[in-house]
Amino acid sequence: GHVDASPRAVTHIETSFRSFVSAMLATTTTHTSMMSARRASLVSSRSTHGAQRAPARAIVRKAIVSEDVDVGKTGAAYTEFASLLDKYQYNYKVGDVISGKIKACDAKGAWVEIGAKSEALCPTSEASLGNVRNAAAVFDIDCDYDFEIIQDDNGEGCMTLSVRRMELAKAWDRCREAQADDAALTGEVLSVNRGGLLVEVEKLRGFVPQSHIGVRTLNREELIGQQLPFKFIEVDEEKNRLVLSHRLATDMVSAEGLEVGDVVEGMVQAVKPYGAFVDVGGQSGLLHISQISHERIVAVENVLSPGDRIKVLVMSKDAEKGRLSLSTKKLEQNHGDMLRNPAAVFETAEDMGRQFREKMQAAEGVVMSVDEA
Repeated sequence: GHVDASPRAVTHIETSFRSFVSAMLATTTTHTSMMSARRASLVSSRSTHGAQRAPARAIVRKAIVSEDVDVGKTGAAYTEFASLLDKYQYNYKVGDVISGKIKACDAKGAWVEIGAKSEALCPTSEASLGNVRNAAAVFDIDCDYDFEIIQDDNGEGCMTLSVRRMELAKAWDRCREAQADDAALTGEVLSVNRGGLLVEVEKLRGFVPQSHIGVRTLNREELIGQQLPFKFIEVDEEKNRLVLSHRLATDMVSAEGLEVGDVVEGMVQAVKPYGAFVDVGGQSGLLHISQISHERIVAVENVLSPGDRIKVLVMSKDAEKGRLSLSTKKLEQNHGDMLRNPAAVFETAEDMGRQFREKMQAAEGVVMSVDEA
């Protein structure tokens, strides 16, 4: 459960404790003064009335024992102090989620004030589910965060906290929810092997079997670094097993129905020095750097980024090899529009595509008439 470990609670207790101690000291001082006065009276009585020494002692003893001390103020302070101690008594245990304030960050991680006797430590390795080298990159000093206690005593007299553990649980929850809703989540292709793809979704590693790769390509290495949608075949947190499908996630008409001259919408999957790979209807097509604009492009990443939704014209198609060659250059009304105003290019893309097809058909007509001659 979540435990309130606000430092303000500690301040409240300390203030109450000081009030309680002050009240006790005031009462003790008053009581001591009264006893001193009685003793002085007794000594005086003895020296003056030696014959009546015994009765005087009895009278003084009776006066001291029967003296009523006003404990109202002391009792109120004690009651408040005891109540606060009971209210803010911390019984931390492993698994608790607590709030704490970041006090400092160093090579070990983040030092967190949680209201205990000493500050707790959130190691850098536990600061995030992602890879971080410095806790200061994750936390801001004097800001409050939630943590899970993962160790009572780390051997240095302080508790060990984690943010990573909580994020990990939330990531698995999101994957289970997506599987239950038959929804797709976007992930990145990390590497390829003979069996399929190793991908990262919600910062979790997963595997895509070869039969579930929805992009046809001769060189699967080209998929590395691409952002693709995936659906979940198996989500098993206990076994740390995540099996996904890109083919099921695309769930759209494949590029087999596309023809040269068609204008289609696609998503940029990856950017390379020589061009960009664009997902078009579940098939990856290459938008070569020379086909992006009529104007010279120095770096593709200055024009396109993974995840961009763009319109492209199908320049050529190799059904046997499953390759598509794409172009935005042919969709430009004015040279350089893709660099300065790509929205205008996409707005008139269908008209420019129609003009391209008409020119292509006219050229084919000329060829046919020459052949007939």
